[in-house]
Amino acid sequence: MTESAAADAAVIAARAERRARLLAAAAITLRDLGDVLTPLAELFTARGHELYLVGGSVRDAVLGRLGDDLDFTTDARPEVIADILDAWADVIWKTGIEFGTVSAAKGDQTIEITTYRADVYDRISRNPQVTFGDTLDGDLIRRDFRINAMAVKLAADGSQEFVDPLNGMDDLLAGIIDTPAAPEDSFHDDPLRMLRGLRFVSQLGFTLSPRTLAATTAMAGEIDRITVERIAVELDKLLCGEHPIEAIDLLVQTGLAERIIPEIPGMQLTIDEHHQHKDVYQHSLTVLRQAIELEENGPDPILRWAALLHDIGKPATRRHEDGGGVSFHHHEVVGAKLVRKRMRALKYPKATVDDVAQLVFLHLRFHGYGEGKWTDSAVRRYVTDAGPLLDRLHKLVRADCTTRNRRRARRLQETYDDLEHRIADLKSAEDLDRVRPDLDGNAIMEILDLPPGPEVGEAWRFLKELRLDAGPLSRDDAAAALRQWWAQR
Repeated sequence: MTESAAADAAVIAARAERRARLLAAAAITLRDLGDVLTPLAELFTARGHELYLVGGSVRDAVLGRLGDDLDFTTDARPEVIADILDAWADVIWKTGIEFGTVSAAKGDQTIEITTYRADVYDRISRNPQVTFGDTLDGDLIRRDFRINAMAVKLAADGSQEFVDPLNGMDDLLAGIIDTPAAPEDSFHDDPLRMLRGLRFVSQLGFTLSPRTLAATTAMAGEIDRITVERIAVELDKLLCGEHPIEAIDLLVQTGLAERIIPEIPGMQLTIDEHHQHKDVYQHSLTVLRQAIELEENGPDPILRWAALLHDIGKPATRRHEDGGGVSFHHHEVVGAKLVRKRMRALKYPKATVDDVAQLVFLHLRFHGYGEGKWTDSAVRRYVTDAGPLLDRLHKLVRADCTTRNRRRARRLQETYDDLEHRIADLKSAEDLDRVRPDLDGNAIMEILDLPPGPEVGEAWRFLKELRLDAGPLSRDDAAAALRQWWAQR
């Protein structure tokens, strides 16, 4: 045997060993779910029907990441599925029954069972003409990717049989995302699959097959057929995966970003003011990576969006200065407006839009702190303007330090440490989390002899500003300041 042949044989043997190991681990995982799987298999078998665990549930079982949601497919029609689940589940939902899907919950387990599908797409929208199929193979080949086209046949006696007619396990072992049929046909049927492919890059750390990448690039414009709500759902899942940097790069590389969030590739045109990165786009990916490292309780979509978009105002504010420098004055203001415009267009919830925009607006304010020369009033305003976003703002500002100069990076972090210490000291002396005037509306009306109306609100805002500037005041001092302001008004 030649050296090359021996190496090939070793690779094949290693892959076979890994395949066997993963399937064995998956079998153990599924056996642990026997109290759910076996009774369901018994019920379907008794009615003369097949039942398969399918799709992402099989994929995740093989990868050792199976959650509490299980997907099944069967030759039984939706009405039969509902009838069986009525007798078994704690609760069932029939909202998807016209599409062949019935959902249910029993204990902590949520399940979704769908009749074999053999849909026909009009290739104008992404909504198929729902057609029920008669075979498992026909159902699997219409799925988005081969890694999601594996199944496990469930028998009434508790036995299980792994079914993989499209060789999805080979893709899983190779870390490849590829379609069952030609990707062009798959993406014409449902263009959202292009974005789902990138989402799996982020969630699984896999790569697109060459033909899938080529088809996604050539067909990026087809994503315009998809509603913005569904796009936003996929973008959030992509951003909150374990490998979002690679997925965002593909989003830009394929041209999908230009269709759905063009501000991201737009940052490639802008060199940052420190000339430390090829462009602001690369800097933003670095900030995102560093923000993720600071997360404490799993993925934080608000923080991740703010990190990725914090500098999207730079292209519009770029100015060449005398001496060859580049400036981006007020890019945080412009960036916050752009965030609002884009995220509203994608129909994100108002609270999400407000939070991301506010973080983008505030991310640069720390750089006015200098060597700790802020007054207590400035520190109070920083905390008050951030409000419940303060912890995220701390993380964003620290992540935004991407200089390669170690001394400068250390100095920036130490300066921010000092700001956090000052915030903690003020919080111990004052209720910084709820900065309110020292007098409420009733007291204002009593002291100034005013009826309810806009003048009371104006006085309240004066006292709020006074509270931020001077800190807590006694009732007498606050009343005296209010009377003086009113007399000079």
